[in-house]
Amino acid sequence: MTKLSVNINKIATLRNSRGGDNPNVLKAAIDCQRFGADGITVHPRPDERHITYADVRDIKPIITTEFNIEGNPKEDKFVALVLETLPHQVTLVPDAPGQLTSNHGWNTITEAEYLRDIISVFKKAGIRVSIFVDPVEEMVLRAAETGTDRVELYTEAYAKNYHSNKEAAIADYVKAAQAAEKVKLGLNAGHDLDRDNLKYFKQNIPGLLEVSIGHALIADALYYGLENTIQLFKRQLQ
Repeated sequence: MTKLSVNINKIATLRNSRGGDNPNVLKAAIDCQRFGADGITVHPRPDERHITYADVRDIKPIITTEFNIEGNPKEDKFVALVLETLPHQVTLVPDAPGQLTSNHGWNTITEAEYLRDIISVFKKAGIRVSIFVDPVEEMVLRAAETGTDRVELYTEAYAKNYHSNKEAAIADYVKAAQAAEKVKLGLNAGHDLDRDNLKYFKQNIPGLLEVSIGHALIADALYYGLENTIQLFKRQLQ
């Protein structure tokens, strides 16, 4: 069964909008696990506009499922944090400083040497590595040469086009998944997946190990409650 990792960045965004500690990010992580999440994802950015580096340090000891830290390894502070906290998985994302949200994957051809070097740093520390890639067969195939354990397919294009033509929207992702299987890479996915498009994605992507979902899940939780929403999303993965 595909695992659901809940990204709790948006809970931290709400907290930070007023200062203080309400909602409490640590409690949210504990509750997400208690409500059925298979993992917790955080994506600390250099400006700490949502999840802070202190949050990551506080969350790590209470994780009983899987802990996934996303971020740009070209930030030395990020690398140091990952090596200090030793999550189960680090997902490498090529975000520029100040970027609103992730919007592209790695070029696994031009960045191959850099990726090989940084991935080896994390793997030597016993951390599973996933790298964010666009749904392009060649990028997935060449990712295998970097030493990464997994790739995470960037799913914004799928989500954007799902309602107009879901068969066309999924086509490149199916090919990318087949490429991952061919070179024996584990497969994750994330970005703009929601209750409407998740089930079709799961049904059509072979070997999907994990999805990381934050914005849509937290938004739904405002209406349906956090526990119920996590279960609603998990049902789409069955």
